[in-house]
Amino acid sequence: MKPIIKVFTIPLFMAALWFAGCSTENSATATEAMVYKAPSCACCDAWITHLEKDGFKVKTEMRNDMNNIKAAHGVTPKLASCHTAKIDGYVIEGHVPAADIKRLLKEKPADVVGLTAPGMPMKSPGMQAEGLPPKGYDVIAFKKDGSTEVFAHY
Repeated sequence: MKPIIKVFTIPLFMAALWFAGCSTENSATATEAMVYKAPSCACCDAWITHLEKDGFKVKTEMRNDMNNIKAAHGVTPKLASCHTAKIDGYVIEGHVPAADIKRLLKEKPADVVGLTAPGMPMKSPGMQAEGLPPKGYDVIAFKKDGSTEVFAHY
């Protein structure tokens, strides 16, 4: 009986190590987002939840000087929303859907500073019931040369 136990113990042990490695690998590949927000902003919290459900690892810094944060990250008043995030070197302003952020990170356009959903679009992630699709607004890419273009239309 002992030889049979040894034969099955090694494969089981190796399988357990493989599964443990898979879960560690998945958590290590989560994209980190640093979100700056005002302490009282509830829609920002809902957007953070949207990102987390889509696999982002989110850190939050409460700020009372959001206009300074936006200016430091190249967000003009025309492009501004309620919260500002940094993800993999890009600026994400406002209620940009996680899918658009993932597309940006996949394409990695060198001339783009970031994406914005200017204002607070009512049918954007964080501004409507969770799980509903974005609707009725544009996500704008803003570039190093100061120009903008529509990145996604909803």
